[in-house]
Amino acid sequence: MQRNEPVTLTRDCEAVVIPIGTKVTLQQGELAYITQTLGGTYTVVVNGNMFRVDGKDADALGFEKAQVSAPSAFGKTVTAEELEKQAWAQMRTCYDPEIPVNVVDLGLIYECKLSPLTEGGSYRAEVKLTLTAPGCGMGDYLRQDVQNKLLCVEGIDDANVELVWDPPWNQGLMSEAAKLQLGLM
Repeated sequence: MQRNEPVTLTRDCEAVVIPIGTKVTLQQGELAYITQTLGGTYTVVVNGNMFRVDGKDADALGFEKAQVSAPSAFGKTVTAEELEKQAWAQMRTCYDPEIPVNVVDLGLIYECKLSPLTEGGSYRAEVKLTLTAPGCGMGDYLRQDVQNKLLCVEGIDDANVELVWDPPWNQGLMSEAAKLQLGLM
């Protein structure tokens, strides 16, 4: 969801400068304009600078702390194909902090492969992720977001998300829905 509403920070909280990727602390009492609330993270503007705030600090913005969840398969056997669909669905909950489109529809996920870790349904996810621009400092944060959300999927017990640059990202990799949402169609 995109917004542009002001809130006053109720406590100090960690944030990441967009697009540089430097960690900072936003101070209690500062006025923050919320520009995006998607995928359990928040994009805010404070004193003219843009920051990403994790869901664990949502209370500092006046929201409930985000609960990361994934579809549960408790009590039933899930095929590798079903688990892969769940993995892709979970990655669709990860958003670029500057663009209100998830990383899958942006075309930033090049590959997601599952391989069995043990007999009995435990899998490792291998993902190749790129960025819209090689100089973007948010790569490690997006990579970690994808990895954390994959590990929330019951049956995925290990996840490796590799940041890759080949082939270079371009708008042609975006889904039609993403292009439509961004006014590119």
